[in-house]
Amino acid sequence: MYSEILVPTDGSAAAKTAAETALNLARRFDASLHAITVVEREMSPADVESEVVEEVTRRGEKTLATLRDQAADAGVSATTRVVETAGPVHQTITDYARDHDVDLIVMGTHGRTGLNRLVLGSVTERTLRTSPVPVLTVHEDVALDPDFETVLVPTDGSDAASVAADHGVAIAETAGAAMHVVHAVDLLPLSGDFGSAEVLTALEDAGQRAVDDIIGRAETAGLRSVEASVLTGTAARAILDYAEERDVDLIVMGTHGRTGLERYFLGSVTEKIVRVANVPVLTVSPPEAR
Repeated sequence: MYSEILVPTDGSAAAKTAAETALNLARRFDASLHAITVVEREMSPADVESEVVEEVTRRGEKTLATLRDQAADAGVSATTRVVETAGPVHQTITDYARDHDVDLIVMGTHGRTGLNRLVLGSVTERTLRTSPVPVLTVHEDVALDPDFETVLVPTDGSDAASVAADHGVAIAETAGAAMHVVHAVDLLPLSGDFGSAEVLTALEDAGQRAVDDIIGRAETAGLRSVEASVLTGTAARAILDYAEERDVDLIVMGTHGRTGLERYFLGSVTEKIVRVANVPVLTVSPPEAR
């Protein structure tokens, strides 16, 4: 399923959880592990910049050395590197992924509450929007169990959701996991005549068709267990509640590739779920968005 796994690390608690998850997946899928620390050169006086870079590099090398030892103990082939850049950190990460044929990036993300949920800019979020390969995000206190047993695939019937569904089916098949497929009918934007019973029925029928399509793929793959539901309510909340109620181990979702200013605006269901989900989230972009 995966042969080259990349984990960027900065030594933080969230990054350590990501490293643990990446190491477990590399062992499970017999993959090679790439671990990098990106050192960002600041626009500051040369003497100050030099001291900062040296200190960050020193800490990065120490973190990577620990990870190399952990990989050796686990029997995992590991390549580690400190990468200096004057550009955006997320771009350095995605460039490394392209240059080294990486097929999965694992990153930590800090759980945020209140207004902080609405503040965009983390390296992880920017990476998942622009990555050429799937990105698995984990919060600092929620690593992916290497023996995960349930995979949830939400769908809205889009091309992005379809690509993510294929990936979800493949990972569930490889892991021998059960699969849940859901579609959320969000009635909040509807009002007046648009909120009629006929419109609701049409939306539910469309959702059921999207779910049935993925169920057919899962059954063709011979998954051991498949469960499907059409939910109602705000999409992100409905999906998160379902994941918690069913004790889901992993959520696999599509993310629409965006360019220009759209990359810097918040709003997609996937990004909301990445921020607050109590389980790891694997995001997959369609090929044309990479």
